[in-house]
Amino acid sequence: MAIVNRLTVDGRDYFLPEPVSELKEQILAAIRAGGGYVNVPPLRGGPGIDILFSPGMPVTWSQIEVPDAAPAPSDGSTEPDSGFDI
Repeated sequence: MAIVNRLTVDGRDYFLPEPVSELKEQILAAIRAGGGYVNVPPLRGGPGIDILFSPGMPVTWSQIEVPDAAPAPSDGSTEPDSGFDI
């Protein structure tokens, strides 16, 4: 199982890679300062997104367990390979 972090800001969900502790600190610092932009990294590669955080803005953190994906069959079928040839 893999853990994915979900940050919900004003009703919009952002899925984040680990670690998130530094990002949480940046968000708290921006809110304590009366507001500020924080760059939220993407789950996969890319520049991320700058979000303006301000006091009173609804922000929720959650963690989701995601099962590891099994590799797709190489023969084009949608059924998993049982390992037995028939």
